[in-house]
Amino acid sequence: MLLELKRFHIPPGQRILLKDVSWDEFEQILEALGEHRASKIAYHYHTLEIMTPLPEHESNKETISDLIKILLEELDIEFYPLGSTTFKNKLMQQGIEPDNCFYIENEAKVRGKDRLDLTIDPPPDLALEIDVTSRTHRKIYAVLGVPELWRFKKGELQVNILENGNYREVEYSPHFPDLPLKKIIPKYVKQVKTIGRNKAIKAFRKWIDEQLKS
Repeated sequence: MLLELKRFHIPPGQRILLKDVSWDEFEQILEALGEHRASKIAYHYHTLEIMTPLPEHESNKETISDLIKILLEELDIEFYPLGSTTFKNKLMQQGIEPDNCFYIENEAKVRGKDRLDLTIDPPPDLALEIDVTSRTHRKIYAVLGVPELWRFKKGELQVNILENGNYREVEYSPHFPDLPLKKIIPKYVKQVKTIGRNKAIKAFRKWIDEQLKS
């Protein structure tokens, strides 16, 4: 399978699905692909998806990640961002690479760790997925127990919380309960593309400051 995989060329915005992939094969494929790669993976009960994102995907990922970090910084909430770290659990037969993820409540439990094992360590408290041509693997995140999942698609932000093993869409993030982020995040994503990143980021910080004062 590894030899066949090396022959695949996955253009940006495209994906391939591999069926009947054992856990050992999945581990071997991850090792062969390496950590420094453009593609993302998702593994769900012996089905492996490999996707290569488009520039639009990466741009939105970076912008929204920056906005989340600014929110946490301005609110003086300690956090540990882990980007597109591969999260996997052999016992659950699941693996996923979020566009970004954040340890917030559980930050102290993983602080300074170079390797995470979800059979021992908690999952991220917040995961971000950008859907341009890909799809958000809600079932994988649910099985791994990620409490909050953000999905950005077609200029809209969806906030989901995990309840009884399934995600439910809500209006306000439990991490930022007093802020209308479903409206605000898309606004500043657009501003980055019109007035530039620095001006948009400054405007976002000013907005947060106004919210805190009020």
